[in-house]
Amino acid sequence: MLKITSRDNQKLKFARKIRDGFVEDAVFVEGTRLAEEALRSGLNVSDILFAESFTQTERGKLFLHEAKSKNINTSEVSEKIFDSLADTKNSQGIILICEKPETGKAIVEKYLPNKLRNFPLLILLHQTNNPSNVGAILRTAEAVNVSGIILTKNSADVFSPKALRGAMGASFRLPIWTNADFNEVLIWAKEKNLVSICADVNAEKSYLEIDWKQPHLLIFGSEAHGLSAQERSAIEESLIVPMENEVESLSLAVSCGVILFEAKRQFQ
Repeated sequence: MLKITSRDNQKLKFARKIRDGFVEDAVFVEGTRLAEEALRSGLNVSDILFAESFTQTERGKLFLHEAKSKNINTSEVSEKIFDSLADTKNSQGIILICEKPETGKAIVEKYLPNKLRNFPLLILLHQTNNPSNVGAILRTAEAVNVSGIILTKNSADVFSPKALRGAMGASFRLPIWTNADFNEVLIWAKEKNLVSICADVNAEKSYLEIDWKQPHLLIFGSEAHGLSAQERSAIEESLIVPMENEVESLSLAVSCGVILFEAKRQFQ
């Protein structure tokens, strides 16, 4: 096992580049639970970097034992240097460098026939740029077993450290199509017999009145601007989440969760 005591170590330099988004095909995974999810999901892990404190917990010992059984490269990093590498303020002392899961239109289409039978709903996030929101939506999406996630250009990176922490492993397992074109997705959805639908404060139907047994593409815009009038006009259906006490809106992740669990309830 390699012991790293220099900030200039090549493994650490490479890990920092991945953490900061400068390496296209690799993912920086930090934290005990997320590291466990990466192994459980079968990600190709090239390196494990850990601090001595991680080995002082039973959970940490078990994790490293499993990693060694899989012949993954492991390196101990001195505590002080590890803190400078971590993306979180109070790191749990474990970082994985993994190959980025494959994404794209072909990935979503590959699993679509079987997925639609389980729950006929996909999510389109259009220029949703808060990584924590994106991660939370992915986590909820996996919880109800959606058929796939699509993100348009200028949306947050689903594999950034913040988004990964919010998703808690969902990013490793969901069929995901990134950098999609909004209009292309709408055309594709029609070809797949998916009804496009979005939330709109002027909608006449509540989310409770939508027939979610019919396959849908559920669309959300950015947190700050939502969807433009032109974009909304291209979407086939709209819904509203009724609210009381003069509350104008819910957070994007909460709105998505409310709608998804109603859709799942109807389909069961």
